[in-house]
Amino acid sequence: QAQLVESGGGLVQAGGSLRLSCAASVRTFSTYAMGWFRQAPGKEREFVAAISWSGGSTFYSDLAKGRFTISRDNDKITIYLQMNTLQSEDTGVYYCAADFDSRAVVDGTTDYWGQGTQVTVSS
Repeated sequence: QAQLVESGGGLVQAGGSLRLSCAASVRTFSTYAMGWFRQAPGKEREFVAAISWSGGSTFYSDLAKGRFTISRDNDKITIYLQMNTLQSEDTGVYYCAADFDSRAVVDGTTDYWGQGTQVTVSS
C-alpha cells in the first residue's frame, strides 16, 4: 500500500529552524509532484509548498516564500521542507501530499496524504 510518512516535527523557539521529511513507500512517487500543507488549530488546511517530480520546479505560498525551501531526493523517494525563522503562526500539523498531477498537489484535491507531523513554535 502506498504511503507517505512525515517526520521531523517538534517544538522549537521562535526564530529557530526545523527540517521536515516525507518518505514515500513506493517508487512510483518518484514520478509524482509532491508538496506540503499545514493546518493550524481551528483553521482549514492550507498550501505551503510543492515541487515537481524532477525537482526542477517549485511553488510556494506567500507564507513560505523567503523562509521555507522545498527539495526532494528521488533516490530516497523523499521530499524535505527546510523551515527557517519560524514564528508562532507556523504552529500546526504539517502534511505531505503527492499526485501525478501537480495541480492536484497545489490545490489539495489529491487523494494521497501523509498522517502529518506536529510543529509547535513557542514565542
